[in-house]
Amino acid sequence: MPLERIEMTDARSRRLPKPPSRSRRWTSFVGTPVRGRTVRGLQEEGNPRHRLRVEHDKQTLLIHVSDEHGRGWTTVAIDRATREWSIAQRARQLDAAQTAYDLLYVAASDLGHDTES
Repeated sequence: MPLERIEMTDARSRRLPKPPSRSRRWTSFVGTPVRGRTVRGLQEEGNPRHRLRVEHDKQTLLIHVSDEHGRGWTTVAIDRATREWSIAQRARQLDAAQTAYDLLYVAASDLGHDTES
């Protein structure tokens, strides 16, 4: 059975020189146990200021990544049904999340038609 071709988008902000090959060892973010609570965020092992968190509702995934020193945030918003996405960077996590979300979705009134029946 042939695979269905799905149109997808690739993007980047700007091109950078490749890092030296000696820095090619990949590692993962880890959860740190919190007594009596569910772990909701991850951090880079050895650098707890570099954090990652994923939130979701029925329509949207929000992936938050702090900068290396915890002073800024990049958020990727992904529509769960279509996999369309947007990305925003701000000093505060909440601002990055709101901007990414607002970039992803357009109000029905802005589309020029009514979506309610």
